[in-house]
Formats: sequence, C-alpha cells, structure tokens
Amino acid sequence: MTTTTKKHLLIILVSGILLFFLGNSSIAITDPVESNYALTASEMFTSGDYMSPRIYGNYWYDKPVFFYWELIAAFKVFGVNEFAARFFPALAGVTGLVMVYGFARKIYDARTGLFSAMILGTSFEYWLIAKMVITDLSLFLFFNAVLVFFYLAYTSQNKKYYYLCYLFAGLAVLTKGPIGILLPGFIVTVFILWRRDFAEIKHMKWFGGMAIFLLVGGSWYYIMYQLHGQIFLDTFLGIHNMLRATVSEHPQFDVWYYYTAIFFLGFFPWCFSLPLVIRKYWKKRQWPVLDQTTVFLLLWAFLVNGFYQCMATKYTTYTLPALMPSAILAARLLYTQERLVKHLVAFSICFYLALTLWVAVPLCNSSYSGRSIAIALQDHVQDGDMVINYGDYKASVVFYGHKTVYNLKHANELEKVKPKAMSWSSKNVMPFISFEDLPGNKKLYIIVDKSKRNDFAKAFKANDWKLVETLPKAVIYYRPAQ
Repeated sequence: MTTTTKKHLLIILVSGILLFFLGNSSIAITDPVESNYALTASEMFTSGDYMSPRIYGNYWYDKPVFFYWELIAAFKVFGVNEFAARFFPALAGVTGLVMVYGFARKIYDARTGLFSAMILGTSFEYWLIAKMVITDLSLFLFFNAVLVFFYLAYTSQNKKYYYLCYLFAGLAVLTKGPIGILLPGFIVTVFILWRRDFAEIKHMKWFGGMAIFLLVGGSWYYIMYQLHGQIFLDTFLGIHNMLRATVSEHPQFDVWYYYTAIFFLGFFPWCFSLPLVIRKYWKKRQWPVLDQTTVFLLLWAFLVNGFYQCMATKYTTYTLPALMPSAILAARLLYTQERLVKHLVAFSICFYLALTLWVAVPLCNSSYSGRSIAIALQDHVQDGDMVINYGDYKASVVFYGHKTVYNLKHANELEKVKPKAMSWSSKNVMPFISFEDLPGNKKLYIIVDKSKRNDFAKAFKANDWKLVETLPKAVIYYRPAQ
C-alpha cells in the first residue's frame, strides 16, 4: 500500500466516522420505518429465535433476515439502544466509501478514487440513509459489489472475481429479496448486449458461482419455507415483492418525474455536475465520445433509476445504488477542479454535522419518535394495566416501553384494517381492539394523537378519563378500573 493510498484511506475513514457515527446515540428511533426494524430485531433477540423475524409476537415476513442479524449482533455488543441500532448502517456507509475508492482507483486512478468517495459520502441521500435504521445501506454495499466485481472480472484475466459477484448477490438477496440479483443481472445483461461480447458468458463461473449464490442467498429461504410453509412465500414474494411492483402503496408518488426529482435532491450538492455536462456538450453541438467504462457507469446509474421508475410503488431510497456510479462520473467531470471539490466537501461535512446535532437530534426526539411517550408511560403503567393507542400508531412506543400497545378502532372499522392476503393491510400486524371491547375491569391508559384529540373527546365521555401528560405530539389519559 502506497503512502498516497494510506493518506486517502485515512481521509475517507475520518470523514466517514464524523459523517455517519457522530450523534447516533442521541437520535431516537423514529416511526414508522426505523421502529419496525428495531422492534423486530429486539423481539428476535429476546426470543432467541434468530431465524424467523417477528413483531408484536407475530411472525413478520416483510424483509429477509440479514439486516435483522446485523441489528441483533449490534444489540449483543452494545445493548439495545440507539447507537447499536444505527451501528451497522453507519459502518456500511463507511465501507461503501472505501469500496467506491478502491473501484474508482482501479479503473481510473487514486485521485478519481478519493474524489468519488468524498462526493458519495457528502451526497445528501447517502449521508441520510447511513444514519437511518433501514436495510438500504446494506443493500447498497452488496448490490454494488456485484457490479464492481463483475466489471473487474470482465476487464481483467482474473475471472475468479466472478465468484465474488455470486457471493454478494446472495447477500443482497438475503438483505432485500430477489431484486438483489435480478437488477444487477439486468444491468450486466444490457452491458453484454451493448458490447456484443457473448463469448464472455462462458467465463462467468456459472456452476461454482450459482452454488455459492444458492448457499448464501437461498438457505434462509429454504429454512423459512420448511418452518412456515406457503404463507411465507405468499406474504414475502406475493405482497412485499409482486404487490409493490404492480400496486402503488403511495399512489400520490407514482408520477413519471419522481426519481428525477429524487436524484437532484439525493445527489445534493453534487447534482450541479449534471447541468454542467449538458451545457458543455450543448455548446459543442455534439454527443460525447464514450469509452467502455463510462458506458458501464452510465448504464448502472440510468438502469437503476429507470427500473424503479417502472415500478408502481416508489420510495425515496430505492435508487440509492445509482449514487455510486454517479459519484464516479462526477469525480471524472471535476477531476481538474480540486479546490472546488475540497471546499464543497469541507462545507458539506460541517453542514451535515450541524444538521445532525441541531436538527436531527431534537426533531427526531420530539416529533418523530414515541420515546418520550414510552418514558411517560413507564412512570404510571403497572402490571395488569392496558395501554391503547388512538390515532397514529407508533411502534417506537413498544420498542422503548416493552409493553403491548393496542391500536384502537371502532368495531365496524376492524375488518378494513386487519391484515388481508395480497393487500397493503397485511402490514397492519399490531394488536387491535375495538371501542366496544374495552375492558371495564382494567386500568386503561390511552395515547391520543394530538390531531385526533377532538375526535377522542367526541368518542369518549370526557369525565371518565383523567389527563396524565401532554407531550409535543400526543396526550396521555387514563381511566381507572370500573
């Protein structure tokens, strides 16, 4: 390892630690997404069953198991807390910077590698997701590693790199599902077709590679099918894969420009590089001459965005893998602009540190998490008391409070919200109770979303309930046993 490489890696590691680890122990677990992952992993940890994800005491087939294993490992080492929950996403964030540095350095040079890593690390979406308790940074790592090792194998005599493609495809499938091999495979296929290099197919180590892929990526699925049968396949593949692709979970976001807007927001502040490219070649009135590596990077970026644009359900995080080739392409464009890159990186690091300490920490603690609700309940709720929720249900209250919280509905609403096959209601796995079935022989505590406070006053006799505590986003009442 050269002195230059050591210096670059030190810069990357220090920057990554500052960006992705600082403040993590003070950022509360937020709803609705982070809390589902954290609660599932904590229930698996407590039960000792590390194979079958579960939440609210029920088996939960929303995502494969690998990210839960990461959380459980962190809980074992650091305890069940915010720092532990955010440890592996942050670690994946740092590892992703090292990966893009190594790849860009290999296909171009060390300067491009350093610029690529710093551009990626200071891109808004990458920074944000590296601090979140979700699967996407782990998927970013494995998904992009498939394409990294494909291209290294394709452009060298060392075809053993292909074995690593299958290994990381298996890990990607174990993290997110079939997309972990289907989309990288699609990108590779389009690139081979563009090159018309069909002879390369016979060098791709199919027999040994597929054995690695099936062992790493398929074993858990086989075990889950043996344990839970058809319901596992129907729920995981049917609802959380096919349904997402064909029926929009959030129809308001299913618009043609969605991922274009996400690119400019997620690649901030480096998104200005794209208009620079367009302006440059518009003035020349000619298309750029593209070499093989540039084409591969462009296909990688555009096909990720194009694929997800065709899917009915759209999430801001889906196209995260496209940021890696985008960062390398931006690094090449800004190759001679060292001063600009340094200043923008320094500004971005300071900006994100301020955003962490002065925005993320207070905002997540006060507005997007039920931690304060759980703390308030701990001072009052005794064994045998019942806790119910009226309004926006927060899994984080269960994570922090370690108590069952029932979601309150009218009896005629229960059938609409309870889980059903091939429906988005299948995600409603929290325990429900109706107004009509509230027990009279138990002390009841109710968490009322402030937006539902007037509805609560109409639905209940106000004199029956006593105010316990008023919080920024909720009010807690109790009713004594009758």
